[in-house]
Amino acid sequence: MDSLQSVQPEDVDKVLGEARATTCILDPCPSWLVKEARGGLVEWVRVVVNTSLREGRLPASLKQAVIKPLLKKPSLDPTNGNNFRPVSNLPFLCKVVEHVVASQLQGFLVETDYLDPAQSGFRPGHGTETALVSLVDDLCRELDSGSVSLLVLLDLSEAFNTVDHGILLGCLTGIGLGGTALQWLQSFLEDHTQKVLIGNNCSTPQPLSCGVPQGSVLSPLLLNIYMKPLGEIIRSFGVLCHLYAYDIQLYHSFSPASKEAVQILNRCLAAVSEWMRVNKLKLNPDKTEVHLVSRKAEQGIGLQPVLDGVALPLKAQVRSLGVLLDSSLSLEPQLLAVARGAFSKLKLVGQLHPYLGNPDMATVGPCSCYISFGLLQCALCGVAFKDCSEARTSPTFRSQVINWSAIPGAYNSSVEAAPLAAC
Repeated sequence: MDSLQSVQPEDVDKVLGEARATTCILDPCPSWLVKEARGGLVEWVRVVVNTSLREGRLPASLKQAVIKPLLKKPSLDPTNGNNFRPVSNLPFLCKVVEHVVASQLQGFLVETDYLDPAQSGFRPGHGTETALVSLVDDLCRELDSGSVSLLVLLDLSEAFNTVDHGILLGCLTGIGLGGTALQWLQSFLEDHTQKVLIGNNCSTPQPLSCGVPQGSVLSPLLLNIYMKPLGEIIRSFGVLCHLYAYDIQLYHSFSPASKEAVQILNRCLAAVSEWMRVNKLKLNPDKTEVHLVSRKAEQGIGLQPVLDGVALPLKAQVRSLGVLLDSSLSLEPQLLAVARGAFSKLKLVGQLHPYLGNPDMATVGPCSCYISFGLLQCALCGVAFKDCSEARTSPTFRSQVINWSAIPGAYNSSVEAAPLAAC
C-alpha cells in the first residue's frame, strides 16, 4: 500500500459521529460541540484530513499530547508514581485523522492476513471474550486427555511507551507499506511532544523519542504489528499462546511423566526474553505468573520455570484478562466472585428504597441491576451444574461464564421481576 485513500463527506460525517467526545485542553472548542455542529464542519474537516493523507504528514499542532496519570488500580498507593498509567489526551482533530488511517490500515492487514491468528486485541470480531474462551477451551481439552499444562502469564512493563520507532517503521515497510502511506505513519511517530497535567498544574512540553501515545486511536494497531513476530517465536518451541495486545498467555501441555517439559518452556521463555530485549520491550519476572492446570496438585512438584534467572513459583489460581482460573478449571472462584459482586450491588440498590418512591425505584432498580442480574444468573447456572462435571467443562458453559464475567450480555427478563425487598 503506497498511498492512503481520500475520504468523502459521508465518511467524515460517520467518523465525527462515532468518535468519542473526549475534549483535550488543546482543543479550541469542546469536542461535543464539534460533533453536534458537524453538518457545517464536514467539508472543512475533509479538506484537512485529505491534505494530511495526500502530503503524507500529520500537522505539528496535532502531535501534542497532554498526559493525565491514571491509577492502575484503586487499591494501589497513589504516592508511588510507578502505580500510575500515563494516558495521552490528544486533540480531537488528531483522533479524527487517526480514525481514517486506522480504518484503512486495518483493512490492509485483513486483506493481507498479516496479524497473528492468536491475537485478539483491537481486531474486528475479537476481544477478551474470544481470547478467554479459546484459552480455557484449549486447556480443558488437554486436561480431559490426561495432560498437565503450565500456563504462563507474562507481564510487560510500559509496552506502549517503549516501542522503538526505527524497528516499528521497519515492520511497516516489511508488510508492504511505502510511499505517502509510510511517510504519514513516520510523521505520526516523529516529533511528538507531551506534557503532564495534574490538577491545574502543567509541566513543560517534552519531546517523545520512543513509544506510541497510550490513548490514541492508532497506537493499539501499531503495537499489534510490532509484536507480530512474538507468536511465531513461541510456537516454534511447540508452546501455544493467546495474546490480547501486550497481554501474553503462553502454555505448554505435556504428559505427567514428561522429564523435558520445564526445559522446553524455559528455552521458550529465554527466546521470548531475548526478543523483548532486542526490540526494546521489558519483561517483568516479578509480576509474571505461572499456573498449573492439573487435577492433582502433586503433579506440579518440581515444575518451576525460570525467567531471566528468576524462579517462577506455581500459583493455585491466577486472573487472566479479568477471569479467575483455578487448577481444575472449574471456574468456581470466578463464579463466587461474580455472585459476591452481584449481591453487593443488589444490596446497595435495596438501600435506596427508603429514600425513593415506587416510580423512581421502578426506574433506578432495573437500570442499576442490569449487570448484577446477569452475573447472578451466571453464578446460579454454575450451582445448577455443580454435580455435573461434564456440563461444567463443556465449551457452552465455559463460554457463558466468561461472557457474563468479561462482557455482560443479555439476561433472563423473568429475574428482573424479583422484588427488591429481598435485598
